[in-house]
This record gives sequence, structure tokens and C-alpha cells, in this order.
Amino acid sequence: MTDAAADVSTLSFEAALAELEKIVARLEQGQAPLEESIEIYRRGELLKARCDELLKRAEARVETIATGSGGAAVDVRPLDPE
Repeated sequence: MTDAAADVSTLSFEAALAELEKIVARLEQGQAPLEESIEIYRRGELLKARCDELLKRAEARVETIATGSGGAAVDVRPLDPE
């Protein structure tokens, strides 16, 4: 694992997304030199992968809570049972 990948692997979803948004904005401006654009694009790919990973983990943990007639929780089921 490269230093950049190791660094990204410790970021929270919010931190990775915020940095990714900054990279996208910078690339859209077109002001960065070519080599720098390539490097920040690569970091953006790592950040995107980190966000995807964290979203998949969160999705796996999401559960629906079934409630009874009185509003009390009666059952917990996976969001997408398959």
C-alpha cells in the first residue's frame, strides 16, 4: 500500500468526501499544471474508493425496525435481506 493509500484509508467518510470535492473543484478550474492534475486525480480516485467502501459498510449495517401497533419496536431486520 502506498503512503497516499494508507493516508486515505484512515479518513472518515466526511473527510474523504470534503477532500474529494476540493479536488474536483480544482480540476474543473483547469488551473493546475498537467503533472499536478494527474497526481490530484490519482488521489481523487483513492478518495472515491474510500467513500465507496465506507458507504458499503454503512449500507450493510443499516437495519429496518418494525414497530408494533403501540409504536414499540418488535423486530429488527436487515435492510435488504437476500
